[in-house]
Amino acid sequence: MQQLHFALLASLLLLLLLPGIRSTPTDQKANIVHYQPEQVHLAFGDNLRDIVVTWSTRSSTNASVVQLTRNYLNDDPIMVNGTWQRFVDGGKKARTQYIHNVELKDLEPDTQYEYTCGSPLGWSAVFNFKTPPAGEKWSPSLAIFGDMGNENAQSMGRLQQDTERGMYDAIIHVGDFAYDMDTSNAAVGDAFMRQIESVAAYVPYMVCPGNHEEKYNFSNYRARFNMPGETDSLWYSFNLGPVHFVSFSTEVYYFLSYGFKLLTKQFEWLERDLAEANLPENRAKRPWIITYGHRPMYCSDDKEYDCNSDLETYIRQGLPMLKWFGLEDLFFKHGVDVEIFAHEHFYTRLWPIYNYKVYNGSAEAPYTNPKAPIQIITGSAGCKEEREPFSKDLPSWNAYNSNDYGYTRLKAHNGTHLHFEQVSDDQDGAIVDSFWVIKDKHGAYPAPQ
Repeated sequence: MQQLHFALLASLLLLLLLPGIRSTPTDQKANIVHYQPEQVHLAFGDNLRDIVVTWSTRSSTNASVVQLTRNYLNDDPIMVNGTWQRFVDGGKKARTQYIHNVELKDLEPDTQYEYTCGSPLGWSAVFNFKTPPAGEKWSPSLAIFGDMGNENAQSMGRLQQDTERGMYDAIIHVGDFAYDMDTSNAAVGDAFMRQIESVAAYVPYMVCPGNHEEKYNFSNYRARFNMPGETDSLWYSFNLGPVHFVSFSTEVYYFLSYGFKLLTKQFEWLERDLAEANLPENRAKRPWIITYGHRPMYCSDDKEYDCNSDLETYIRQGLPMLKWFGLEDLFFKHGVDVEIFAHEHFYTRLWPIYNYKVYNGSAEAPYTNPKAPIQIITGSAGCKEEREPFSKDLPSWNAYNSNDYGYTRLKAHNGTHLHFEQVSDDQDGAIVDSFWVIKDKHGAYPAPQ
């Protein structure tokens, strides 16, 4: 009996002590370290012989290193050091992570490399990438899409398979990531970046900001991505084969609370970049100019909250009333060939268009020597906001549209021929739209009639 009483007393004493044990200051402040690299992704540097590797760790490693080689099993890797920054999310928990960047410079063209990233405290898996061929006389292939979230990322599986097959030289994500990167104190952003690692660690993943990146002055977007130039990845350009790609932020037109100066600086930069790209000697080397930004110039759905009653967007005509900094005239002036947008959760191909008027090359071949830029909206990669309906009465400039989840493929065959395809994930990868853009001459368009 005494043994039983003693056992009961001991159990009671333990129960009384447990809450105190659970809440000791030492345990509350336990330092859980996380040195393992995650969220690995690539981007082009300031030229195609430079590749930037970016990744995150939860804890500071005081080192950012890439081990680079052509054959990881047989060759001694080159150790390339980089930089890191401490990023604190703007949410209530102020979650911290350390974002690392290493620039691999002067790589050999058209060469397969293998790499691992991290520090002596922890290394990633071994990834690989292939550098583009030198010069302009080759045919790059890209996947292009916008509006892909962590939840309902319908296109992700197929993009992973495409990447494993080596189908792409680059991927362009035209704004709106994760839905949203700041959600749940940036945990959703972390999950999304881990999700795209299976693609972005192997192929340069080029991006532009969308409206869903706005929180805390686009801080998650600006910290997590590292595009060419010194503009926090808001605007930049790069050359790939016969194409000059220009990325810009449509959001500087809508979030003026972060400063009017961003809008003016981007517009001035666009004027300089496009003028240079449109010089005869540059058009001879890289005939195509393709732009991409998140919100489209023209609306064709039932939720036209980005357009006023006259279907005018800020991006197209400029700021209300003043009509300053509109991009349609600028792009037309410098002979932009194709303009790619997202934001609307569907796919739309427009006829060549300027100022609401269609300028087809001819009735039989509208995309052969068109007299105005061609616009594509590709925002159906899949997110938790799902699909969006088209207007019941579609505007005359709509050539083709699809509500299927999917993404766009581009192959720039040469200086005269581009080929676009729209992949439907709903239809098990079927091509639901396919068209050629053919131009014998590039440059400024003739004056509109």
